Amino acid sequence: MAPLSTPPRRTGLVVIQPLRRRHCAECCRGPLPLLVFEEGAPRCLDCADLGHLVFLPRGDTALTRRSREESTLSAVVVRFNRRKSRYERQGVLVEEEALARAEERCLADAEARRRRRARDARRRAAEDVRFADAFAAEIRRLFPGCPDDRARAIAAHASLRGSGRVGRSAAGRALSEGAVTSAVVASVRHLDTPYDRLLMGGVARHEARRRTAARVDTVLRAWREPGAGAC
Repeated sequence: MAPLSTPPRRTGLVVIQPLRRRHCAECCRGPLPLLVFEEGAPRCLDCADLGHLVFLPRGDTALTRRSREESTLSAVVVRFNRRKSRYERQGVLVEEEALARAEERCLADAEARRRRRARDARRRAAEDVRFADAFAAEIRRLFPGCPDDRARAIAAHASLRGSGRVGRSAAGRALSEGAVTSAVVASVRHLDTPYDRLLMGGVARHEARRRTAARVDTVLRAWREPGAGAC
């Protein structure tokens, strides 16, 4: 289907990116990258008194909105899509000074967002430290014989934000006994038994757990006694 001679009516001024070579009906300049239809004939932007405007491609919604707010005169740029048989928005024409002011406003917002992200990161880091401390304290309560540095290491590993580990689960954040114990068991299994070597040797996970279960139980029994220390 051939494109219409003029785009559908829109609110405000409309400028066209033509698909075919067009020349201005008034000054004969061409081919025109952008044109305006007046009384059914194409006009270049200069003849349409829009030549002082600059093109802002679509893509940045905030910048486009602010540019149009800042610009006394603006126009929507459209191009005909043959496959969809319709005109589609390509961007806007705005005053250059208006675009500069809009960019400054967007940069100020970006800086504000950067500062907010930094504050949020500091807040999350402080929350993570407090939670890891609480998790380590609960480990020492349940396993008073667990060395302090080991309890802190287990807590830091289990509660790492975004890790998906037991410390980040709902039960872990509630410091439930089951979640804390699971974190301790996992640490003992990996660090105090040959579990990892068995897995690397091709032993199935359930079989590796069965072979190391006695050693895990021995360490946990020792840690449940105050002052037991490393086992």
